[in-house]
Amino acid sequence: MADKTLGQHWLYDELTLSRIIELADPDPSSTVLEIGPGLGTLTKKLLATNANIVAVEFDERLIGELKRLYSSPNFRLVQADIREFDLTSLPNGYVVCANIPYYLTSFILRSLSESINRPKLAVLLVQKEVAERVAAEQGNHSILSIAVQIFAKATLHDLVPARFFSPPPKVDSQLLKLTYYDTPKVDDPERVMSMVKAGFSSPRKKLRSSLSAGLHIEVSEADQLLDKATIDSNRRAQTVSIEEWERLTEEFYKKS
Repeated sequence: MADKTLGQHWLYDELTLSRIIELADPDPSSTVLEIGPGLGTLTKKLLATNANIVAVEFDERLIGELKRLYSSPNFRLVQADIREFDLTSLPNGYVVCANIPYYLTSFILRSLSESINRPKLAVLLVQKEVAERVAAEQGNHSILSIAVQIFAKATLHDLVPARFFSPPPKVDSQLLKLTYYDTPKVDDPERVMSMVKAGFSSPRKKLRSSLSAGLHIEVSEADQLLDKATIDSNRRAQTVSIEEWERLTEEFYKKS
């Protein structure tokens, strides 16, 4: 029985499970991190690819059955909280596949991006609204989309209705594929994200006002900063590209 406190919703739709495999495209040389194997429906399909599977499951009630079902030499089951799992223990170029609990989505997106051992790609089944936010293009950016897209190309795939899960969640889900870059799109992600957060401190206001508040500087100083970065101060944060955020960050730290 699914544990609601752990956000468990078992995916049983065969087409969606097969689609995850298709998007991840693992082969016998791949190592796949499966987050929350649950009842093992995706695990079974992953093992059929002959990839090396590392499955991290928190719920001890499920461990015995997973061990009974899957005793393959290329299957390693780890009972752990994914928030405490060491991603550096995985080989370079690993792949992530997961139907993740909604409450862990932000953590997993952040930890995969910020790890010194990022995956090659991740195929995640997440809440539809979150998937759309992550993959948003310039004009509809948010802190989340920029935080992810600094490190990976985000693409939206199949919609997965709530009825495909047991028990069904209250909202639909969507497959999100993240293809990670060899190096981030900016030189100093931490500094750039600090600037992004400042710029989104008042997202409905113009950049000159939100940066003034977020950076604790005068509006006139924000105007000068934006002018040096060749960004119109009347724009809003969601319209600013990652390259422009980096330029803005560089200009800000020049004066520091």
